[in-house]
Amino acid sequence: MSSRRDEMLKEMGLTPVWRLRAPTDRAAGAVPEPASSASAKAAPGPEQNAYSSAFSGTVETPFDSGSADAQGTQIIGDDRRGSIMRMDWPALKEAVAQCRDCPLHAKRNKTVFGVGDENADWMFIGEGPGADEDALGDPFVGQAGKLLDNMLAAIELKRGENVYIANVVKCRPPGNRNPEPAEALKCEPFLQRQIALIKPRLIIALGRVAAVNLLARDASVASMRGKVLDYNGTPLIVTYHPAYLLRSLTEKAKAWEDLCFAVKTMQGLVAATAAST
Repeated sequence: MSSRRDEMLKEMGLTPVWRLRAPTDRAAGAVPEPASSASAKAAPGPEQNAYSSAFSGTVETPFDSGSADAQGTQIIGDDRRGSIMRMDWPALKEAVAQCRDCPLHAKRNKTVFGVGDENADWMFIGEGPGADEDALGDPFVGQAGKLLDNMLAAIELKRGENVYIANVVKCRPPGNRNPEPAEALKCEPFLQRQIALIKPRLIIALGRVAAVNLLARDASVASMRGKVLDYNGTPLIVTYHPAYLLRSLTEKAKAWEDLCFAVKTMQGLVAATAAST
């Protein structure tokens, strides 16, 4: 184990150092998951989203009246989701930057689109930007972001390298409150399109807000941990949000268990894909 990784674990408050039982090499010692969880980077379809299903009957409103996306597609009425789901990366980023569809836009400094490898196997999703993120326009850049980077380093990952980081909502909720369901619903097509473009092998939901919005399941983090759940055919694991871990130091050991479980799950997904080719 490298001294750098030892330092990361120490900063996470996880000493004495815990060792992964399985090697971090994705193929070595892998335990394949069931076939339903092991599909190779399958792209979810817009009609499959569980969170939007929970709000069936909700009428989508347009962007600013008469606006169009960066590809010239008119975004009006109920076709808003369909328009977003046809966007490429430049169009999607422009649509997020120009979005005025919920009250969160009124007090934002910058939208926080997401950052990282756009072909990543790993996708980490939090709830929404805080003050530091709102000022800089990138997710997880404050103290919680430093802890997230240390968590990644502990499992030999790095921001921007086979990792993508995003949030449920792209604008900061006032006072860092949780996003309202209606606010999350307006941002949901943006996140869904990001997932569809990235096609991650595994999603890590950071905290209850992210898990509830992705899974349409009103449950605690404790009840969802330690399981491979499903987001439209993409395996999903729930763990604690780094900001929560900064306030609840005793839960860091549980977060480490979740990271080890995620590594084992990824090894299984990679091995199952290799076996099928």
